[in-house]
Amino acid sequence: MLPVLLIVDDEKATRDVLCSALEDDYEVYAAANGKAARAILESEPVDILLTDLRLGGESGMDLIDYAQTLPQAPACIMMTAYGSPATAAEAKRHGAYYFVTKPLNLDEVELLLKRAAHTRTLEAENRALNATLRPTGGLDAMLGDSPQMQSIFNRIRQVAPTTATVLIQGETGTGKELVAKALHALSPRAKAKFVAVNCAALSPQLMESELFGHEKGAFTGALQRRIGRFEEANGGTLFLDEIGEMDMPTQVKLLRVLAEKSIERVGSNEPIPVNVRVVAATNRNLQEMVAAGSFRLDLYQRLNVISVQLPPLRERAGDIVLMANAFVQELCKENNKASKTLTRDALELLRAYSWPGNVRQLRTAMEHGVVMSDSSLISPADLPEYLGPLSPQNVPESQQNNVHTDFGLDFTHGFNLEYIVQRTIIRALEYTGGNRSRAAELLGINRRTLQRKMAEAPSVFRQYLN
Repeated sequence: MLPVLLIVDDEKATRDVLCSALEDDYEVYAAANGKAARAILESEPVDILLTDLRLGGESGMDLIDYAQTLPQAPACIMMTAYGSPATAAEAKRHGAYYFVTKPLNLDEVELLLKRAAHTRTLEAENRALNATLRPTGGLDAMLGDSPQMQSIFNRIRQVAPTTATVLIQGETGTGKELVAKALHALSPRAKAKFVAVNCAALSPQLMESELFGHEKGAFTGALQRRIGRFEEANGGTLFLDEIGEMDMPTQVKLLRVLAEKSIERVGSNEPIPVNVRVVAATNRNLQEMVAAGSFRLDLYQRLNVISVQLPPLRERAGDIVLMANAFVQELCKENNKASKTLTRDALELLRAYSWPGNVRQLRTAMEHGVVMSDSSLISPADLPEYLGPLSPQNVPESQQNNVHTDFGLDFTHGFNLEYIVQRTIIRALEYTGGNRSRAAELLGINRRTLQRKMAEAPSVFRQYLN
């Protein structure tokens, strides 16, 4: 079956030349304006949209925006005789895969179309993978059509059937547990248990008992034998989230388990064989921790057999619209509301924001929009206030060089990352009235990470540490 191509240009000569040159390799449709193009997009399964920037009194940007709202958005290529780096960047921000200038070079156009067609093939494979993942991975399981996520999908397919230990790295909210669940769901262990342990939520005193279990009377309060998470996950997958928070003594015991494939309950010297695939995750830089002596090099090497690096949402901005629309539809059903659509202004706001809390924060923002909207549209007024025009991400270009901003940062002495992090934390604490849990949620990190960063600079956070 040939890929479906829609050519949109208000110049008949250009449409005719393109149709004639491409009709052997594509099922070609043509439109002279945005209205005709939208009618075709609504009725035909268009794979690739090739549109001019200027369509009489309309803009090709608007057409691409509309195409991005479709359930299966086409790959978009922008043509223009008014090319500039700024225009190309704007087209890509609206969702265009490629940007080509007029007069057209047919060889270049054909090459770009082949790339776009290949991308669509990969997207179809990814949707098939998503259908497999969602029953165990949740709503935001592996959503994304960006090249970065396509690479992640391919790595999951390749690694899942093996027994290799996997280390998943990425910022908070990027979906590390979803990758772990996907690895389990697509592995021969899928019918056995997937057991998750949040290492940051356990004290060093509880960590060993939680992982390996204990015998009755092993310590005060041990009134009966308890099976640990390794035994619970026997035959399946054990997901060790926030592995960077594990204390050094437990790291030693975990290393022994990975090497010997057996555990000993607290209070017992009897080895118990376990057949468990370990998948670990962290939002910290383990290599830096190894260099600092807070994480064992030999354990890092054992865990890092296969590495999966999840990109932050700000580095795959092309996925924001796709994910936002998917979240909105799912959340409408979840909240028993009629289907809603994000307005163009709302989408602009989402694209402009940097999403420090990543996918998790985007989903929360969409839930806010679904709940607060009292119509079939979700406008900027329905979205969380931190996305609004006062956010530093949305400051006009004319003001971006100002030394002082409303966000409370002062760059007169350079761009010191530690200073920026500290001022951002203080701003979040001020905004939440000192509520650390709410501040951590706003920042897209867990409460323990926030407390650690505050403890590292007690003089800076003195008023919030009391």
